[in-house]
Amino acid sequence: MKVQQFQYLPGSGWTSKSESTLARADLILAFGSGKDCNGEILTRWRQENYPDAPLLACSTAGEILETTVSTNTIALTVIQFDHTQAKLAEITFDEGADSYELGQNLAAKFAHDDMKLFFVLSDGLHVNGTQLVNGLSSVLPGEVVITGGLAGDGSRFQETQICVNESFGPKRVGAVALYGEALEVGYGSLGGWDSFGPDRVITRSDRNILYELDGQSALKLYKEYLGEYASDLPASGLRFPLKVKTPEGKEFVRTLLAIDESGDSMTFAGDLPEGSYARLMKANFDRLIDGAIGAAESTQGKMSGQPELAILISCVGRKLVLEQRVEEEVEGVSAVFNDQTPLTGFYSYGEICPLLDEVGCTLHNQTMTITTLSEAAE
Repeated sequence: MKVQQFQYLPGSGWTSKSESTLARADLILAFGSGKDCNGEILTRWRQENYPDAPLLACSTAGEILETTVSTNTIALTVIQFDHTQAKLAEITFDEGADSYELGQNLAAKFAHDDMKLFFVLSDGLHVNGTQLVNGLSSVLPGEVVITGGLAGDGSRFQETQICVNESFGPKRVGAVALYGEALEVGYGSLGGWDSFGPDRVITRSDRNILYELDGQSALKLYKEYLGEYASDLPASGLRFPLKVKTPEGKEFVRTLLAIDESGDSMTFAGDLPEGSYARLMKANFDRLIDGAIGAAESTQGKMSGQPELAILISCVGRKLVLEQRVEEEVEGVSAVFNDQTPLTGFYSYGEICPLLDEVGCTLHNQTMTITTLSEAAE
């Protein structure tokens, strides 16, 4: 496989980041943010350069290209495969749609024989990521690797968009399936946050909507812990995710997406099962960067050689906390790959990746999640 990368900057247009030009495009991946980097610009580029190539893209909370993290840009990667086939599909939905059924219906649009990777990009505000992944997993064969993420909208939380070929807008889920025995797929996902405060029992929740902790208003308790940050909710909640431990011992992190003052509730990116324990988390700068490096290292054991492309999906909460140091996590990933692997990706509202120590896929929050690709010679 071969890769060519481009970047769009408002005012200066498109710039190639690669020396070589590809003979064809078998897949285009793009990630963009900002009012001046809309889907129309992206779809026009496709029409002018590779009008028949499948394009999958989403809005972000920051773009990753090479070892640079940007905002108000478009990071675009063109892939030419040697032996791999790419198939693309999308699904649109109305307000209140069941996320589990969305996952099932999207997975049903694809042939499953010889599928190696199912890479999905979803609206980040109107989808329950946990249920979406569960729906996908219920239809796709168990050996298929499922990765991807929830689209972002900076720290605004107003509207996220998915772009599939020349169609773009909110309330969509798009995916590309990659087929062929030559394709090698690696994956890894790690966080690096520290928990603090007491464990509290989730006493009332409805999937990804949290109402009560220890029989008290979860929103009120959350505001008390946040103190001066409470006035900036929900954006400030990205700095203080929840660590959740189920009665069965499964642990995961959940990111706040929205609050409802009238309903006295908080909406998170994924499920918070009743009876689980929840604990607030805060950032540890060095551990966040070490987590990104660890995610990259975990992909290495699944690859026979040098990855030919790495797709990085990191949480917007990490970006807000790391601030000026945010590129350090991307540089750490690049160093693991000996600075030889092209990098692209985005900052998200949720990351999708198999668990490192279990079979199956799940929604992650506040992690660096990495998907690596290469093709073996036939």
